[in-house]
Amino acid sequence: QIPIPSVPVFQPSTPIPERLEAVQRYIRELQYNHTGTQFFEIKKSRPLTGLMDLAKEMTKEALPIKCLEAVILGIYLTNNMTTLDRFPISFKTHFSGNYFRHIVLGVNFGGRYGALGISRREELMYKAPVFRTLSELIFDFEEAYRRCWHTLKKVKLGHCVSHDPHSVEQIEWKHSILDLDKLTREDFRKELERHARDMRLKIGKGTGPPSPTKDRKKDVSSPQRGQASPNRRNSRGDRRPSGEKKPSDSKAMPDLNGYQIRV
Repeated sequence: QIPIPSVPVFQPSTPIPERLEAVQRYIRELQYNHTGTQFFEIKKSRPLTGLMDLAKEMTKEALPIKCLEAVILGIYLTNNMTTLDRFPISFKTHFSGNYFRHIVLGVNFGGRYGALGISRREELMYKAPVFRTLSELIFDFEEAYRRCWHTLKKVKLGHCVSHDPHSVEQIEWKHSILDLDKLTREDFRKELERHARDMRLKIGKGTGPPSPTKDRKKDVSSPQRGQASPNRRNSRGDRRPSGEKKPSDSKAMPDLNGYQIRV
């Protein structure tokens, strides 16, 4: 019998870096799929809840996986790590006249960047969250590709993935598409940092439910104050308008209709 890897279970006190190592260890134990047949069909356009159901199936079947399946599995296994930001990173490289594509799950914990994933090459998957900036992480991948005689051509960066496994949102796979043939080294670095800044801003907006509630309270209270004074005025003269209601309505209706016809 082939042993089935056990899904990692964490104690609340387990530090995030140790959890990430355990998740990567589990992904590695499933092994890379060299068969040429993909066992799990992944449609990137599916909502997150559907992809999480597929990830649950992966843990039950425990079959070898490829890089895209490893990303979905990484999202599934880190959903309860709410202080961890996850986002997809795709690479397009060129080697010996052919183009190759690879994807990993970028992570950010405490302002430090890393990655989860699976690859034929050890240096193209797991990266511990020790990189100070997103550009440092991407440059490390670029150097790893260079050691494999691959030339990095494009990098696609997605936005942060929701931690809600029942979310019907779609994963944003390519918010930023960076073509290295069209960018200088410095521009490439600036674009990477701009994307990192965009993700921080999006997270900041997402963590601000208290302010809408305050606005909502103001919106609720202000109409009550505004309605109080008209009610008092109307209460004094309610009898007079009610007495004039029938004749005023009969005259007002033609005018309104006429106005509507003119418009």
